[in-house]
Amino acid sequence: MRKSTFKLFLIFVLVLCFSINASAQNAQEISEWVLPEQGEPPSTQPQTETSALYTQIGTTVTKTKQTINAPNKNESGIKVAKSGVLNLSNSIIVTTGITSSEEESNFYGLNAAILAESGSKINLKDSTITTTGEGANAIFATGTGSEINVSDVNIHTSANSSRGLDATLTGTVNATNVNITTEGMHSAAIATDRGNGTINVTGGSMKTSGEGSPGIYSTGDIAVTNAQLIATGSEAAVVEGKNSITLKNTTLSGKKNWGVMMYQSFSGDAEVGTSHFTMDGGSLSAETGPLFYITNTEANISLKNVKLTSTTGTLLSVGAGKWGTPGANGAMATFTANDQTLDGNIISDKISMVKLNLQNNSTWNGSINADNTAKSVELKLDKSSKWNVTGTSYLTTLIDDDTTLSNIDDNGFTIYYNASEDSNKWLGHKTFTLKDGGKLMPRN
Repeated sequence: MRKSTFKLFLIFVLVLCFSINASAQNAQEISEWVLPEQGEPPSTQPQTETSALYTQIGTTVTKTKQTINAPNKNESGIKVAKSGVLNLSNSIIVTTGITSSEEESNFYGLNAAILAESGSKINLKDSTITTTGEGANAIFATGTGSEINVSDVNIHTSANSSRGLDATLTGTVNATNVNITTEGMHSAAIATDRGNGTINVTGGSMKTSGEGSPGIYSTGDIAVTNAQLIATGSEAAVVEGKNSITLKNTTLSGKKNWGVMMYQSFSGDAEVGTSHFTMDGGSLSAETGPLFYITNTEANISLKNVKLTSTTGTLLSVGAGKWGTPGANGAMATFTANDQTLDGNIISDKISMVKLNLQNNSTWNGSINADNTAKSVELKLDKSSKWNVTGTSYLTTLIDDDTTLSNIDDNGFTIYYNASEDSNKWLGHKTFTLKDGGKLMPRN
């Protein structure tokens, strides 16, 4: 091939590659927000074999009035394996040993006080559990078919990475009237970790004081009813990835960072997908930051008749944070209020999207996208719900079942909408003077 022909061929290849790349970028810019890709799947094989002062392999055993004190490194108080069943009551379980691997404690229950694995079941009632070593979770169910049922139990952990209730790799924990205190860092009262898990809690009081120790941390499915949870060194609750927290008539509060965080870390602990936070009754409070913070994931928030308290004036913050790939680590939040009062502003960055649905006599007092930074903002109101506007707001889409707009108390502020959106055709590209003198007007 002659040099001139080769140069022309090289130029053609470079132009073609540039065009393909530009087309891909343009397609990405105009598309809906999409979930990031999942990283490498986690290993489900522990490197250190679990052991315990009392070990039960298979069989069914019933015991009462036991005192178990496990002092050694990597040693559980009780371990039941290979489809065994243990019924235990009126007992005291204490562990003081430390873990050799925080990761294996988090994922497989190494050094946990009470451990059910390989399809086993433990029924524990009227007892106390105390752990003082690092990586000493109190209750830990791991593996398919593994289940721990606890009732009227007091739990106290004092070191780091020592949670109250924990389930991994599809294990299950059911707790009734359990009181939990944790003091260390990364020691949520209720938690699931790698490989999903299910925890159901009814009643009880839980308090955490360590940094990074929310009341609830979910990488699985966690449901709590009629309980009290207070996190003094952390946010109130966290949902990571394709997982959920469901609360009913529960008091939940956090004193650090924000109220509830929903995110994707790409650590391998949680599948990529939509995070869910659902709350019916009870109360949620945050002393710092927004009440809800969403980053690097898609999230659904649903509230019904919940008392909300936030000191910062921000209801919802949606945008890029320290997780994910810069430029592709925004978020998509869908927030549904049902018979609910909301107070606070909603903010979003340029790579994130928000949908707010007000229904069944809901009221929202706040502004949305005041800096006009969001990629997309949709507000939907039914006839029974009301928006009390507290500042200039920019909407991509406004859907209002009350076409007279009488359910918007503008307080003299201007609301902008995107006239080029098909869903805004009912507004006819018009400017409306609202009842308090403010305006609803097109921004293009």
